[in-house]
Amino acid sequence: MKFAHIADCHIGAWRDPKLKDLSMQAFIKATNICIEKNVDFILIAGDLFNTSMPGIDYLKETTKRLKELKERDIPVYIIPGSHDQSPSGKTMLDVLEEAGLMINVVKGTIKDNKLQLKFTIDKKTGAKITGLLGRRGMLEKKYYEQLDNTNLESETGTKIFMFHTALTELKPKELEKMDSNPVSFLPKGFEYYAGGHVHIVRKETIEGYKNIVYPGPLMPSNFSELEKLRRGTFYIYNHGKLELIPIEIVKTYPLEIDANHKTPEEVHEFIEQCIKNQDFTNTIVLIRIEGKLKSGRQTDINFKAIFETLYKQDAFFVMKNTSKLSSEEFEEIKINTSSVEEIENVIIREHLGQIKTYFSDTEEEVTKNIMNSLSEEKNEGEKVYEYEEKVRKEINKILNL
Repeated sequence: MKFAHIADCHIGAWRDPKLKDLSMQAFIKATNICIEKNVDFILIAGDLFNTSMPGIDYLKETTKRLKELKERDIPVYIIPGSHDQSPSGKTMLDVLEEAGLMINVVKGTIKDNKLQLKFTIDKKTGAKITGLLGRRGMLEKKYYEQLDNTNLESETGTKIFMFHTALTELKPKELEKMDSNPVSFLPKGFEYYAGGHVHIVRKETIEGYKNIVYPGPLMPSNFSELEKLRRGTFYIYNHGKLELIPIEIVKTYPLEIDANHKTPEEVHEFIEQCIKNQDFTNTIVLIRIEGKLKSGRQTDINFKAIFETLYKQDAFFVMKNTSKLSSEEFEEIKINTSSVEEIENVIIREHLGQIKTYFSDTEEEVTKNIMNSLSEEKNEGEKVYEYEEKVRKEINKILNL
C-alpha cells in the first residue's frame, strides 16, 4: 500500500496577488509528484481551500487536477477542515464529491446519542478509511466526545483514521495555549492517523496509536510559517515507511535584526550590508526586526529604500515584521503574540454569562457560530442584499429564530 498524506493546502490563502497563486502551484506540484510516484490513493486531511467558497479560478484549476487524478485511477479521500466549510456546514467539497472527483470519508449515523462512523474501503488496496471533520473554534470536540469507538476498534484489516484537530500530546511548545484534544479521543489500533490543522511536521507512535502524523502545510500561509518552515511538505507512506516530500515553489530568505541600542539609520545600514550583492531571484525575503531603538521610531527606518534595493536584486516578494520593535523615546506597546483564534476564545470566555440568554448552556458555541457567520465572505457575483439576507438567515438558524 502506497499513499500520499497531504493537509492544509489553503488554496487561495494569501491576499497579496503576488503570493495568492503559490498555494495553487504547491497543490499542482504535489499532485504531479503523486502521479510520478504512482501512489495508490491520496489523503487530504482538511483545509483544501482557505474558504468555503473559493474563487472560481482556484476552483476550476483544482477541479482540473482532481479530474486528472481520477483518470489515472488515483482516488482522493478527504475530510473537511475548519476553513473548508461555512458556519452552516456548507462546503464546496460536497460539489466536488457529487461530481465524483473526491470522497468525503466522514460518514456515519447517530445511535443512542453516539456517533458511529462508517468505513470507506479503497477498492485497489482494501484499506479502510474513516475520520472526523474539523471546525473553527475547536467545535469538533463534541464529535469526539460522542464518538463510539467500539465498532472502529473491532474492525479488522488495514485501517486509516483522518482528523483535523490539535492533539495535546503532539503540540509544540509555542502552541501550548492552543485548544486541543487528547490522543485518547482517537480510536485505537489503526495503521495510520492522518492529521491536519496544526501546521507542524511531526510523526509519533504512542502506545495503542501507530503512525500519528502531521505533514505540515502544503504551502506556508503567513510570515511566521514561512520563517519557520521555509517551504511546504507532505508525506508518502510506502509499505510501512514514511518519506517527507518537500514542496518549494519559491525560496525563502529570513533576515532577523537585533535593533537594541541602535538608531534607525544604523538598522538601515546593517540591513543594506546583509543584502548587498546577493541574488534574490525567486526568493521571498522576510525581515524581522526586534529590540528597542535608542532613538527615533520604527517609521524612521527607510524601508522604502530597502524594499527597492531588494526588488532590484530580483526578490520575488519582501515582507517585514516589526511587532517586537520599540524605542526608548516612546512608550513600549505590549503585543499579544497569540493567534487571532486564541484571542477571540479568551475574550468570549471573559464575557460569558454577563447577559441572560435562553441558550446559556451553549453560549460559547453559539457566540462562535455567530462570529463565523458574520465573517463569511461575499461570493463572486453575489449582490449586497443577497449576501446580507444569507447571513441573516444563518444567524436566525443558529439562534433557532
